[in-house]
Amino acid sequence: MIERPFWIEKLTSAWQKRSIIWLAGVRRVGKTTLARMLSGSSYLNCDLPSTLRKVEDPELFFRHFPEGAVVIFDEIHRLPDPSQTLKIAADEFSQLRILATGSSTLAAGRKFRDTLTGRKVVLFFPPVLYTESQHVFGVNDLDKRLLHGGLPECLLADDMDGDFYAEWLDSFYARDIQELFGIRERTGFLNLLRLMLRQSSGLVDYSSLSRECDLSRPTVKAHLEAMAVSCALYPVQPFHGGGRREIIKRPRVYAFDTGFVAFARGWDRIREDDRGLLWEHLVLDTLRVSTGGNGLFYWRDKSGREVDFVVAGPGKQVHAIECKINPDYFDPEPLRVFRQAYPDGRNYVICPAVEESYQRQSGGLTIQVGGCRTLLEEFGKRNNTTSVQDLS
Repeated sequence: MIERPFWIEKLTSAWQKRSIIWLAGVRRVGKTTLARMLSGSSYLNCDLPSTLRKVEDPELFFRHFPEGAVVIFDEIHRLPDPSQTLKIAADEFSQLRILATGSSTLAAGRKFRDTLTGRKVVLFFPPVLYTESQHVFGVNDLDKRLLHGGLPECLLADDMDGDFYAEWLDSFYARDIQELFGIRERTGFLNLLRLMLRQSSGLVDYSSLSRECDLSRPTVKAHLEAMAVSCALYPVQPFHGGGRREIIKRPRVYAFDTGFVAFARGWDRIREDDRGLLWEHLVLDTLRVSTGGNGLFYWRDKSGREVDFVVAGPGKQVHAIECKINPDYFDPEPLRVFRQAYPDGRNYVICPAVEESYQRQSGGLTIQVGGCRTLLEEFGKRNNTTSVQDLS
């Protein structure tokens, strides 16, 4: 078992804010393994009938635990009324520390009647971060991390196993989508998901997706929402301040893992032109972890000039993040146009091979060139998340 001290510290820090942590991430991402690393905890697998019997009366169940005990509900959405169980824990047994894991957010309406506003901390648990891939999992080959993806089983495998990805997609539909959302159109749903994987990081066009998948436009929108709620897709909204030439409506939608993007595109190796697209996904995961997903956008104007990611800070500060494999190929022109409209904020160029960040001047702008670790240090510190010492 590979220890994940970065994530253990994040859990510990989150419990200082709330008694309940919701750990959200796709299946096979390592939630169960992480939960079992919490020493002295009481672990319950909610897939088991014995667990259902134990928590049939949540109030009676929680009374058995001493103050400060850690109780883990793995895949809690298998319970008949998971939100009620967690609400009782938060309101009546706040001296306990509860970790609930699930393959969805609390917006999955068929199972979660209460999103527990103000009662929980939500932690997004992504595929293995690039910093972890290097310093914890010992995978220093960028191309392997991009091609295999970040599900631990795939990342550590010697070869890319196409059967795993195909079986995962079937399991995702059967065990998450059908149960949580009651979607019965298996073929249409999976065709749309595969298309979104192939088009990952692109702008959403509902009409085009409807035609390609032979689904109605409302059905496409409903399916995409289910994919986002179940952590398979992540929409990044456009940042705009009222400029008439800015994109203001269409989100860019990213798939949850680079390995599945490579699988959907039929790649068996990473070509030079593929790296930039997939590198954006790793930077996005790092930003989601370091910012908590708060204030995270992209920017684009109608001339096609674009800033990969934008993080809205306090006041009028807007931080710009560009993703580049090689910092020497950075074109400052889109960022320069962006800064004419939004002058306050820091500029970052994030590259895989940069260990120690440094500043440079480009196009009249001051640029901080760094790696994913730079984002964890800069934005994690500002958002009161944990340090990155445990990734070294």
